[in-house]
Amino acid sequence: MEGMTLTTFALVRHGQTDWNAERRLQGATDIPLNDVGREQAREAVATLANYQWDAIVSSPLSRAAETADLIAEGLGLTVARRIPELIERSFGPAEGLQAGPELEALRVPGGFRGGESDEDAASRGMDALEQLAQEFSGQRVLVVTHGTLIRLALSRAIGRTLDSVHNAVLNLAHHHASDGWKLEYFNGELLTADVDS
Repeated sequence: MEGMTLTTFALVRHGQTDWNAERRLQGATDIPLNDVGREQAREAVATLANYQWDAIVSSPLSRAAETADLIAEGLGLTVARRIPELIERSFGPAEGLQAGPELEALRVPGGFRGGESDEDAASRGMDALEQLAQEFSGQRVLVVTHGTLIRLALSRAIGRTLDSVHNAVLNLAHHHASDGWKLEYFNGELLTADVDS
């Protein structure tokens, strides 16, 4: 392992919002946490406390920012900063809609009309993580952000399509300067195959 710098990331989706509960697309719309979401953030501390964290950063959208603040408080830390590149993927005019004909009418290959494409959101998420890996090289960074951004960025990082990301659970990834990305935990579950590959 000599000469290989390992940077560890916890990628945590914010807690629940009313729009999550109603199964509405949120995207870049700034919807706050609800009480269930606040409790999920507090409950996440027990798992995250099993690790030492050097820094906590978050998306500036209020649902992620408040989740990060609640987790940081529980861990006795402070949030280093909000990173605009970590906001959720924009779904454009599809934001606020539930599954149905109105939403389907906006669907185009790789996303929704007037929104950010899968490809662009994955690139933005990966760029943000790569910059954090450089800035916090060899450290442990807790990143509180959004479900679709985490899913698209991690899918790109490991070359495999991942399922939806659950609210306020552990997704643990490791970045090697020369070896790329390995995903150890996804949605709180240990992925032994990815660690051994």
